[in-house]
Amino acid sequence: MSDFAKTYAAMMEQGAAALRAMNPALEQFTPQGFDKLFPTMPKDWMEAVFGNAFNPEGLDAKTRLLVTLGGLVATGAMAEPQIKLTVRHLIETGATEKEIAEVIYQMSMLGGLPAMNRALELANEVFAEGNEEGDA
Repeated sequence: MSDFAKTYAAMMEQGAAALRAMNPALEQFTPQGFDKLFPTMPKDWMEAVFGNAFNPEGLDAKTRLLVTLGGLVATGAMAEPQIKLTVRHLIETGATEKEIAEVIYQMSMLGGLPAMNRALELANEVFAEGNEEGDA
């Protein structure tokens, strides 16, 4: 084991020990499902928050979020809650499933095929949520 790996392992164990001391439940905590705790912003609010209030001729919220999704996928699709939240917001701005998938496909050249596949799985989970709501 390299010196870096030993140092990293020791750091992780110290963090786990601190979590056990503060709250033993935190040691097993997982952020799965956290993305559902954040509400989807209305489209008009996204337009204001994401820059059009400061740059009216700039990118609209949909384009900004498509760029955001691309960045999240290009970095390896490791930010699962953020990807799901971004897809939900994209749907709110009027982005189609095809447009969202196209951005994810395009990022396979930067993030790799595993990242693309994982991001597509996450997007499909969000699409399925929307379809379930529509069925109800």
